[in-house]
Amino acid sequence: MYLRKLSYCALLLALLFVVACGGGKEESSTTTPAKPAAAPSGGNAYDPAKSTASITGKAKFDGAKPNLVKIQMSADAVCMKAHSTPVMDQSVVINDDGTLQNVFVYVKEGAEKWTYQTPTTPVEIDQQGCLYHPHVLGIMVNQPLTIKNGDPTLHNIHPQPKINTPFNLAQPMINMQTNKTFDKVEVMIPVKCDVHRWMESYIGVLNHPFYSVTGTDGSFTIKGLPAGTYTIEAWHEKYGAQTATVTVTDGQAATNDFTFKAS
Repeated sequence: MYLRKLSYCALLLALLFVVACGGGKEESSTTTPAKPAAAPSGGNAYDPAKSTASITGKAKFDGAKPNLVKIQMSADAVCMKAHSTPVMDQSVVINDDGTLQNVFVYVKEGAEKWTYQTPTTPVEIDQQGCLYHPHVLGIMVNQPLTIKNGDPTLHNIHPQPKINTPFNLAQPMINMQTNKTFDKVEVMIPVKCDVHRWMESYIGVLNHPFYSVTGTDGSFTIKGLPAGTYTIEAWHEKYGAQTATVTVTDGQAATNDFTFKAS
């Protein structure tokens, strides 16, 4: 009888320990989000067929180019093997024509007049070559974010929002993927990997689809806009944010460039 009581007490203590520690458990890579809800309402339903205006431009760089810093990946042999040439810090990437990559350009004011359908197609971020791809991305509120691990090594993706709920997701094996969502507008959310300290990315969460990220030619295009006047903002992780007011009419492609100056 004594042994039976002792076994019962031990089992009870073990169950209490599991419940108490459950809050720190990493989420499974098979986590599936609920069906995305509609983006926050702002008025009349947005009609893409009647929204034919657009804003285009370039993010230009003015001044002396900063010295490139080599990323040290020697702590992980998988990371080293993934690259045949040195990998440079991605915080400032200047194109040959003097334009700037990874600038997040979006409508900051003026889009709140309409209600937008939340896309069900996921936006993807991949951990490949021990770098985040893309380095900067945009997504709508409640739109699925598919997080992939393209490397045969441990990664963890650790967004650090100020408004949305943070998470820290481990993916120890290649080809693992998980879906997550953000339920509040937030520009921008920094992302890091606690395993590889050089890995950084940024996510812009909006309640409308009017955003773009500059690439290898430094250009951006925000299309599908209803006619009207908008405040657009161009954000860069090192050089800050700039705004401009742009008025567009149906069928018009307005142009607005931004120039970021070296610190």
